[in-house]
Amino acid sequence: MTERRPGAWPVDQPVSLDLPSEDELYVQRAAERALHEMVLDSIRHDLEQQPSPLTVITAARNWCNRITTAAEEIAQAKRRAA
Repeated sequence: MTERRPGAWPVDQPVSLDLPSEDELYVQRAAERALHEMVLDSIRHDLEQQPSPLTVITAARNWCNRITTAAEEIAQAKRRAA
């Protein structure tokens, strides 16, 4: 590797500046939406399986707590990685 002058741009690994096409963006958004819908449908199914209104609310709170815990763990890991 050649030595760079201070302030010189590193050109060892050029970056592609090509933007994704509209079709690629559409497919990406559709995949993200499908995943979102599958997750929500799974939670909804679990809530519908509960035998009483009280257990529905309890299960919903448990889901919220689990999601919040996962989000905090992921945020913590990202802070450590940064």
